[in-house]
Amino acid sequence: MSEKVRTMFASIADRYDAINTVLSFGIHHRWRKKAVRLSKAAPGDHVLDCATGTGDFAISFKKVVGDEGRVVGTDFCAEMLAPAPVKAQKRNMDIEFAVADAMDLPYEDNTFDICSIAFGIRNVDDPEISLKEMARVVRPGGRVVVLEFGQPKGLIKLPYKAYSKYFIPTIGGLMSGNRDAYKYLPETSAAFPAGKAFADLMMGTGNYSGAEAHTLQSGIAYIYIGTVA
Repeated sequence: MSEKVRTMFASIADRYDAINTVLSFGIHHRWRKKAVRLSKAAPGDHVLDCATGTGDFAISFKKVVGDEGRVVGTDFCAEMLAPAPVKAQKRNMDIEFAVADAMDLPYEDNTFDICSIAFGIRNVDDPEISLKEMARVVRPGGRVVVLEFGQPKGLIKLPYKAYSKYFIPTIGGLMSGNRDAYKYLPETSAAFPAGKAFADLMMGTGNYSGAEAHTLQSGIAYIYIGTVA
């Protein structure tokens, strides 16, 4: 599965940012900002952003932790990571980027204050292993922040289901040339544990003393904040 997902992301890397903005109407940027606020990141903090892709979440954290803080962005797909250093340099930001797997992070225990992952946890082979790894590299009392899609409820449920099934594969396919990728992404979102189920998954690892689930847009996405035990 890992190689299949890596190949898929490599094939859409050059259009990834533009497609995300179109498909989300730009709202994903607001979600990242809210996740940073909920993380309680502060100037001087050390942050690791896993599955950083083109670096947007890492950049959002760097704006808060400042020059005295450290931000590292990793991704297991080198092609996705390629634009990230350029984006950071354009903003005069010193951010470290490295190719690394979220299930096997090359960092020592208790290295960071915060570890984050946005729209990536559902794509790893074993989310539980990744949650354990993310907790391992964070100091006790630090936080693991997960931003991920869910399954909306209420009036928005049926319209969003239709949007995911038809609009996302069609527009994503036209813009990227890979319709299968934009069919796969909403399918994985629909099947992935969300809300309390994901918070319970975090707690079930035994690595967290608490886990909160914050709902976005009636459940289209969630921000999870896990406190490392």
